[in-house]
Amino acid sequence: MNSPEKTPISDPRPIGVFDSGVGGLSVLRHLHARLPHEHLLYVADSAYIPYGDKPASLVRERSFFIADRLIGMGAKLLVVACNTATAAAIHDLRARYSLPIVGMEPGVKPGVTHSRSRCVGILATAGTLRSSKFASLMERYGAGAEVILQPCPGLVEQIESGALMTSATHRMLERFLAPLLEKGVDTVVLGCTHYPFVQPLIEQIVGEHIQVIDTGPAVARHVERLLGDHAIANRENQGSVRFFTSGDSVGMNPLFSTLWGSEIKLEHMG
Repeated sequence: MNSPEKTPISDPRPIGVFDSGVGGLSVLRHLHARLPHEHLLYVADSAYIPYGDKPASLVRERSFFIADRLIGMGAKLLVVACNTATAAAIHDLRARYSLPIVGMEPGVKPGVTHSRSRCVGILATAGTLRSSKFASLMERYGAGAEVILQPCPGLVEQIESGALMTSATHRMLERFLAPLLEKGVDTVVLGCTHYPFVQPLIEQIVGEHIQVIDTGPAVARHVERLLGDHAIANRENQGSVRFFTSGDSVGMNPLFSTLWGSEIKLEHMG
C-alpha cells in the first residue's frame, strides 16, 4: 500500500530585494506576479543613488548593510535587483551569507542568442560595463557577435526624478540609441533595472523590428526554481509587499506608488 504524499512545507519568511533606488521595482513586479504567495521586502538605497558612479567599495559596503537588515527581518532569499551592485558585491555576499542570493546581469547571453544578425546593443551604467563580471560575461557569451556597449549617464537620475515620458528623456534616449542603430543592431538589452520603466520610449525610438530584452522575468523564474530546490516556497495565503528607502520616504512615496501601479506606504530604513 502506497503511503500518502506529504504536503510540501510552507515557508512564510519573506524574500528580500534591494536596489540603489526605484529601478528594482521593475524586478519586484515580476516576482510579485509570478510568486503571489511570497512576502516581499523591497529596499531602495536612495540616499546613495546612483550606484553606477560610486566606487565599488562603497557599493559593497551598502550591499552588506542592506543584506544585514533584510536578513535581520527574516529574509530567506535575497535578490540583488541592481546590475551594478551585482557586479560589485554578489561574490562577497555569497561568501558571507548562507542563504540563496540571486543577482542581475546584463543579458549578453539572451541578447546574442535571440539576435538574428548577431549584432546586439547593451544599455547599462558605466559601473556595470567596466566591471570584471561584465567582462567575464562578454568572454563567455559575446564571442562571434558584435556587441555594442552604450553607457547611459544621467538616465537613472532622470527615471528617479519621475521624468519617464518627457521630451528630455526622449532626447537622451535618442542620443544613447543612435550609435546602436547606426551599427544595425536587431536586439537591445536593458542592462539596468531602471531602464524597463522607459522601455516604451526605447521601443518607440528603435522601431518594431528591433527586440528589446528585459531580464526581470528570467530572474523571477530563477527565484521560483530556487524556492523549490531549497524547499522554502510559501504556499499559503496572499503574499504582502513592504517598501523601504534610505532616503526621503515621504517625498518619494508618490513616485514609488506611480511605478508600482497602486498606492503604497514607503517606510524609512536608516
